[in-house]
Amino acid sequence: MVGMQILDQIGVALGLATLAGLNLYLTVFVAGLAVRFHWIELSGAYENLAVLGNPWVLGVAGTLFAIEFFADKVPWVDSTWDAVHTVVRPAGGIFLALAALGQMDPAITVVAAMLAGGAALATHSTKASTRLLLNASPEPISNSVASVAEDGLVLGGLGLISLAPVVALVLFTLVVILCIVITRWLWKKVSGLRKKRRAAWEGAGA
Repeated sequence: MVGMQILDQIGVALGLATLAGLNLYLTVFVAGLAVRFHWIELSGAYENLAVLGNPWVLGVAGTLFAIEFFADKVPWVDSTWDAVHTVVRPAGGIFLALAALGQMDPAITVVAAMLAGGAALATHSTKASTRLLLNASPEPISNSVASVAEDGLVLGGLGLISLAPVVALVLFTLVVILCIVITRWLWKKVSGLRKKRRAAWEGAGA
């Protein structure tokens, strides 16, 4: 029983950290609403997550999500926003994960913080590199489609975390691994496009 509770906590922690890499503010805002309006009941193990239901936390998260909602759909503005959040999202993922884990051995806390930060950075990197690739295309619609899809993944992920934390643990572990593989491929594509664009500029200037 205790073992299952620990697995549940790890699933919640990893899930929140992974989703924070996609959209930190939406993750905090929706989770906070769930706490505030008792859509989920927090047991003693998750009492630290109660802070997400604080009106100030909800207000700031909601405001920043509203800003990101529009910034995330404008070509190149989205990439600038992602660049600014390269530190913010992993840091937020670490906070959410540690809040979900509660009081633990200091050594475990440090390991958990590193893993949570890595998970958030993995999904953030995939998101950011995908946007760079989309911004190289001439049409702007793909940015909006990608943004809406990401928000949908966050909402679906939060639902999964609340209903089946152990399943979320397995799924999000696979997601993080997949994100690492995809990001490496995407960065190669982005680097190739940059080289072609630089060669074209140099050829035009010659």
